[in-house]
Amino acid sequence: MSGIIGKKVGMTSIFDADGKNIPCTVIEAGPCVVTQLRTVDTDGYSAVQLAFDDKKEKNTTGSLKGHFAKAKTTPKRKLVEFKTFEDEKSLGDVVSVEIFAEGDFVDVVGTSKGKGFQGVVKRHGFGGVGGQTHGQHNRLRAPGSLGASSWPSRVFKGMRMAGRMGGDRVKIQNLQVLKVYADQNLLVVSGSIPGAKGSYVIVDK
Repeated sequence: MSGIIGKKVGMTSIFDADGKNIPCTVIEAGPCVVTQLRTVDTDGYSAVQLAFDDKKEKNTTGSLKGHFAKAKTTPKRKLVEFKTFEDEKSLGDVVSVEIFAEGDFVDVVGTSKGKGFQGVVKRHGFGGVGGQTHGQHNRLRAPGSLGASSWPSRVFKGMRMAGRMGGDRVKIQNLQVLKVYADQNLLVVSGSIPGAKGSYVIVDK
C-alpha cells in the first residue's frame, strides 16, 4: 500500500462534467525522501520510511543529522513509515504526488483540531437536563444523573462526561482523487479531511 506525507492547504470546490459542485480539500503532497528501509532481518519487519518538509539544521539533533546524511538529504520535520510500497525503493529515492492518478481512492489520516476541555453537550451531543420549570435556571447544558447512589458508589469507566476533546488521530476512508498537479505537488481530494490548515496528513492508496 503506497502512500505519501502531505500538508493540508485548505478547502475549495470544483465543478464536475455534469455541473455538480463538489467540495474538496487541497493537500500539498510531497516530495518525500526515502530515509530508511526496514527489513525483517535487521528490524523484524519490512517498511519504507519517508521524510517530508525541510527543517533548519540548527534545530536538528546530531543523531538525526547523521540519519538524514545517510540518505543524502537535508533534515526533515516529519517521518512516517509505510509497510508496503508498490515498487522497490532505495535509500534517497524521491516519492512525489505522481504516484496518484485522477480517479484513485485514498485514505487520509490526520490529527483533528483540539477543542480543549468541553462539556457533554458539545463533546457527546447530550441534550441537557431540559426545560426551566420547577426553578431550574442553570441546568440547560448539565450532564444530569451519572448513576445510582449506594451502589456502585462510583462512576463506571467509560462514562460519557466532560473532558478534553479533539486532538485525536482520525482516518477518513475512500476519498476520491479529483485533480493531481504534479508541477505544484498538489493533490485535490473530495470531501473534508481532519486537522487544521498547515497540519500534516498521511495519504494512503
